[in-house]
Parts: sequence; C-alpha cells; structure tokens
Amino acid sequence: MLKKVLLASAIILSLATTSVQAVEHYVIDTKGMHAFITFRVKHLGFSWLEGRFNRFSGEFDYDEANPANNRVKVDIDVASLDTNNAERDKHLRDERFFDTEKFPRATFVSTAWEDHGNGKATLKGKLTLRGITKEISIDVTQIGAGPDPWGGFRRGFEGTTTLHLPDYKMKKGDSLGPAAQDILLWLSIEGVRQ
Repeated sequence: MLKKVLLASAIILSLATTSVQAVEHYVIDTKGMHAFITFRVKHLGFSWLEGRFNRFSGEFDYDEANPANNRVKVDIDVASLDTNNAERDKHLRDERFFDTEKFPRATFVSTAWEDHGNGKATLKGKLTLRGITKEISIDVTQIGAGPDPWGGFRRGFEGTTTLHLPDYKMKKGDSLGPAAQDILLWLSIEGVRQ
C-alpha cells in the first residue's frame, strides 16, 4: 500500500513539475537589436510615412501546450520615435501627436491569447498611450524557435495592428492630411529564453 501511495505521489509531482516547466519565459532581445516596433501612417493620402521606436523593452511567457498561459509585456520609450527626419520627428513628438514631453512612455500588457493553430494567434491586451488605455488586438504569427549559436534558445513572432488616432486624442495633422487617421503597427519580436 505504501508503495502505491509513493508511486502515485511521484507521478503527481512529476506531472506538476512538467506543467510548471511547460511555461517558458523570454526576454525580448532589444540589446542585440533583434526586435523592432515600426509604424506607418499615410502622408496626404499619397504615400506612406514610416518610422520606428528605437528604445523599448519587454518580456513574454510562452506555453505551447496551454496557450492560455501566454503573456506579453512591453514598455516603449515613445520619445525614441525615428522617421529618419529630425524636423518631422520633432513634429510627431509635439502635443498634437505623441506629446512625448507629457507622456514619454507607452505600455502594452496582454490580457488574452487566442490560438488559431499553425503558428497563428490573436493577442489581446491593454495599450496605454498618451495616458489613455485601450483594449487592442494584435494578429500574431510565430516565425520560428530553436537553439541559437551562443548556447541559448530563441523564439520569434511578428504582429500587426492598427491604432485610430482620435482614440488617443491625437489630432489629424495638417501636414499629414485627413487620410492620416490610422497608425499601422508592425512588431518583430525575438525573445531569449531565460
């Protein structure tokens, strides 16, 4: 009887340990510049203005067996926006747009992960930008995962979403035109497993 109890306890402990170990924790590799947050907005309805945020940090948990455990957190230095034009960057940092003096940071904290299979998912979460928090959805695709040349393990995703300027009290820019109502975000995230 004692052997059966010990065996059952060992199996339960083994299953519990396996379940805990299934959740992998990753830090987004911004130090090695293997992650990007870029944006696109229409310029006068004629072309696309593109830029990126040069400084951000984040982490995520990934559980292949139980995607409901997946979590993401990202902190963005909004003042690091870069469109390859200093005058335009200054314009986008002012109070009509990102207002970086008053709101220097943006954050995203996930609330749900809806797995669609084949590496596709919808990531839902709360984005705080210009002091305003809104629930957003990001269409996610897993790019790949595996060992890296330095003895670590990496996992990478890309994601896209669209932000509506008035939702964050940004004004239509007279220099961007009335077509500049939406910002398209593209995220390329590579994490190093801890």
